[in-house]
Amino acid sequence: MSSGLILAGIGLAAVGYAGRYALRRLPNVTNTFKQTIENLPKFDAQSVGNSKYYKGGFDPKMNRREAALILGITPSTNKTKIKDAFKKVMAANHPDRGGSLI
Repeated sequence: MSSGLILAGIGLAAVGYAGRYALRRLPNVTNTFKQTIENLPKFDAQSVGNSKYYKGGFDPKMNRREAALILGITPSTNKTKIKDAFKKVMAANHPDRGGSLI
């Protein structure tokens, strides 16, 4: 019984010292956090425009050209390369491998 009380007191003291340390360091942490946020890469229209993804819109009904753009191939590519590109895109987006859940 008494050892439980001693451990509880030590734990409470540790929480108190950790809290006091955190409060004293808080102004430095907020400055560091602000600097980190400012140094993050910007996601504006120009940086998105330079990405490797297709920048245009799509037609209401998918055609061969749009499918080729999504797979990253030319519309005249042979069937084996189309299958390989499809498998690569599907593997990259599969939810079991960290891809999209949608």
